[in-house]
Amino acid sequence: MRLLILLLLPLVAIAQDDYCFSKDTSRLQTRQFSSKTAYQIVKGTDIDKQYLVPGCQPQKMWIFHRHGTRLPKTSMIKKAPRVAELRDLIIKNYQVARTKPETDALCQTDLIAIKLWKWNSSITPDMEEYLTAQGYEDLRGTAKLYQRYYPSVLPPTFNDTYYQFRHTDTQRTTESFKAFAEGLFGSQNDAHPVEIPKQDLLLRPYDYCSSFKDVNYKDEGSEYFKFHQSKLYNDTLADISTRLGFLYNLEEADIKLMYDMCRYEQAWNVDRNSVWCGAFLPEQITVFEYLEDLKYYYGSGYGFPENAHLNCRLVQDLLTHLSNPVSPHVVAHFGHSTGLLTLITALGIQKDDIKLRADNYDSLTSRRWKSSLIDPFAANFVAVKYDCPADLDREKAVFFLNQQAVQLDWCSVGLCKWSDVLEKYKTIADADCGEYYCRTGGAPSLGSGVAGLLATTLAAMLVYLMH
Repeated sequence: MRLLILLLLPLVAIAQDDYCFSKDTSRLQTRQFSSKTAYQIVKGTDIDKQYLVPGCQPQKMWIFHRHGTRLPKTSMIKKAPRVAELRDLIIKNYQVARTKPETDALCQTDLIAIKLWKWNSSITPDMEEYLTAQGYEDLRGTAKLYQRYYPSVLPPTFNDTYYQFRHTDTQRTTESFKAFAEGLFGSQNDAHPVEIPKQDLLLRPYDYCSSFKDVNYKDEGSEYFKFHQSKLYNDTLADISTRLGFLYNLEEADIKLMYDMCRYEQAWNVDRNSVWCGAFLPEQITVFEYLEDLKYYYGSGYGFPENAHLNCRLVQDLLTHLSNPVSPHVVAHFGHSTGLLTLITALGIQKDDIKLRADNYDSLTSRRWKSSLIDPFAANFVAVKYDCPADLDREKAVFFLNQQAVQLDWCSVGLCKWSDVLEKYKTIADADCGEYYCRTGGAPSLGSGVAGLLATTLAAMLVYLMH
């Protein structure tokens, strides 16, 4: 009997070594869900040490805010019954067919959690991409946080000359603006955005540039396609199939459906585990993240140099408002993932020395371009202008990305001279965006460079004051 116990001990050890998401206290892979990452999980935590600039007073603020956590597209909502089918197949594999793998199997608690999973039937196709309750709280929370650190710049009473808000024509950005306004001014406020133009060239320039939309960033020949076809990626799909008890390789669409369900549910309920995240080992999530990073790197980032041109108008808007000594003192735009990523690219933030490719996954584990950290739900880029009376260069700026001060090699530990900012982005500042932003020529020009925008702004102010 004693001999039998000794022989069984290695088997018990192996069983205990199976990865268990529900018992993992760190769950680091939840920080690697690319653009579906929960903001609360990856937001910066050192802003209290970074916002205070000795001898300087914050004067103005410019914000670009991605919408908060949202529901999926209609196509995924309609596939919810398939997730239930996969649930039943996995349980059958483990409890009836007994095809549980010898290694890297689902732990018992993860298996039971999957067995008990049900789709929230209140989510219907007509609610496609709607902001969730968590998404609303994402924006309300960031407004409160920035107001806590910059009370003199973000007063708690709305004034339509001091504040300027703008969002795109979608439910998720409209509601994100309302949540942000509630965070600043309370639930009973009269904050309102400026009118959305018929052609939103400022917040959605990518809608008006066919060559940007037509570029090959995912199809055959692209780095995304090459990695998608790689042995590493396809072995990962096979390993996931085995882990779930299948004796054949699942269709990739089924695996991606479970992966997306994991990402969305984790973002909807930050403090609770999504049972579908237990279907994957942490290293498998890392492979999926790199595929997503390749998509965004070439689709909206540094993969193609022309991507840095796309947000010409938004960069000019930033430089114009922070250079202008008069109101509005706070400008906040509420947009989308592509808008944020192309803005970051235009500003040269999070740029790697080596290009991301299908063949350098192993050597770029510490890459700067990680969409999970750059572009989670509710991602935000904030520029704060400071006045430093005792300094020769009295105008300074700090850039924040998701509550973390941006470190640029031409700035001093995150603190930039405003004169250096203007010099660094002079090419964009002086550009005619109608000619500059699109690979084959953009939409008609709305003015030539920051000088033209400043003149337009001042003229509008004169008209306003005359009334």
